[in-house]
Amino acid sequence: MAIKLKIAKTMTLPDGLRLARYARAPELGPKILFFSGGSALNPVSRFLTRFTHNTIHLVTPFDSGGSSAKLRQSFNMPAVGDLRNRLMALADQSVIGNPEVIRLFSYRLPAGLENRDLVAILGRMIDGVDDMVAEIPDPLRKIIRTHLKFFHDRMPPDFDLKGASIGNLVLTGGYLNNGRQLDPVAYIFAKLAEVRGTVRTILNKDLHLAAELADGRVIVGQHRITGREVPPLATPIRHVYLTDRVDRPVPVRPVIREKTIDLIAQAELICFPMGSFFSSLIANLLPKGVSRAVMDNDCPKIFIPNTGLDKELFGHDLASQVELLGFYLKQDIGEQAPLKGLLDFVLLDSRHGDYPGLNYLPGRLNGGAKIVDAELITPRSHPYLDPEKVSEILLSFV
Repeated sequence: MAIKLKIAKTMTLPDGLRLARYARAPELGPKILFFSGGSALNPVSRFLTRFTHNTIHLVTPFDSGGSSAKLRQSFNMPAVGDLRNRLMALADQSVIGNPEVIRLFSYRLPAGLENRDLVAILGRMIDGVDDMVAEIPDPLRKIIRTHLKFFHDRMPPDFDLKGASIGNLVLTGGYLNNGRQLDPVAYIFAKLAEVRGTVRTILNKDLHLAAELADGRVIVGQHRITGREVPPLATPIRHVYLTDRVDRPVPVRPVIREKTIDLIAQAELICFPMGSFFSSLIANLLPKGVSRAVMDNDCPKIFIPNTGLDKELFGHDLASQVELLGFYLKQDIGEQAPLKGLLDFVLLDSRHGDYPGLNYLPGRLNGGAKIVDAELITPRSHPYLDPEKVSEILLSFV
């Protein structure tokens, strides 16, 4: 299949020659930037490491459910779950000790034990005698033990460890041990675990995601939006924003850091990928400066919508998603600004995917983005997108 790119050349998707060149030297591969969170992008992230070690992942720190809620309530900190998830997805599993690190970081303390027993398990890990920790080679083992001890020593006496993610506890210890900054601990683990890409949170602030519904109600907390820990929403989301108050959700728009602007400026392709639409994708676009940085980079920008059900998108079809994405991408520029320069392509598979409202999409693009219709869903991946197909097409754009 061939499409016309805005740089006035014809290209074939997927581009076999380009893929072969990247596969020969992935350390020199392209810088593809993703705004995402959660785990939906992890299979694509892992597959991409065969072709490039230079992907950039800006992830959300706003999770408010599960064990993340306990950590955030105790330490007034950003959520670290999505950061941990993506670091482990990109870690080179061929490196000695990395499979053991991934196993430990994915482990959750049993929910059926008393807290004193869980504290004892944590103590064994800190002492290095727990089997999962003992299998990890130094110096990574020593750093993990140090960060776990730092967390343990600052853990409130009544902290509930049931179901706690060990990876989240390690990152929390590193966060507290590095002046309440996430970037240093992410950098350390990326180097030691040979993470094949750059992973950073979009902000380093203790904020929450709020959603205004079509009936005027406002709900606060990402876990109340995703439909996983509480019943899915039965009223469409009209607007989302960040707030530093759970009890009185006043909108705030903190400015992204210069280092985040630099990462966006480096990208050779910007992707707005599949995943939970509001809590994983749009949440990353809410801080001030994101949309301006996207506009200032003239690389291709691609939206990959979900195929099938996203519980956050009740009442929204594909055309509505594109309009919403455009709205949040124009925050720093002006609502009347054209989509051109902010969104170039919508990548989908009309033959095998389920996209409510697809027939209305072309007329709603207003001369901005072009539709790229390609095979993204295979028999082995149905009804989900095939990470290999998605990766190959993204790589063909750069």
